[in-house]
Order: sequence, then structure tokens, then C-alpha cells
Amino acid sequence: MLKMVVKVRRKGVLILPKALRERVGIEEGDEVVAEVVGESIVLKPLKPRVVDVDVEKVYEIVREEKKEWDVRLDALAGKAGA
Repeated sequence: MLKMVVKVRRKGVLILPKALRERVGIEEGDEVVAEVVGESIVLKPLKPRVVDVDVEKVYEIVREEKKEWDVRLDALAGKAGA
């Protein structure tokens, strides 16, 4: 476990030492999530998750949903015209 003392500066600014940033992969410009846990403040790097997506599967799902909506809309149009 790596622990360091960090001074709170004007307007609550903290400077995270390089060793801490490197340990968790925080780089300049990155965002962090700050949360209160009990009596502590926990900072965690906010890293987007990269997910592999089967594009063809997404298109298939969208086509199926479109068909369902077309059926619903046709039914509503039929009721409105009746």
C-alpha cells in the first residue's frame, strides 16, 4: 500500500504526487471520481470501458425493434382511421 501526505491548497486544490498517479494510472487531463466512504474521501480514476460490440447483432436487434414498432404504429393508424 502506498500512502502519502497531501496538502489541501487554496480552493481545495490537491496536487497528487507522481508516484500516486502512476500507481493507479492517472495522467494529466484524466478525470477522477471522488466519493465519501465513512469518514474518508476516496479518489478513483474514471476510465471508460472499451467493449467489443458485434455490429451485425446490433443491426439485427434494431431491425427487429423497428418491425415491432411498425406493427404497433399500423395498428394505431388503423384505429385512428376507423
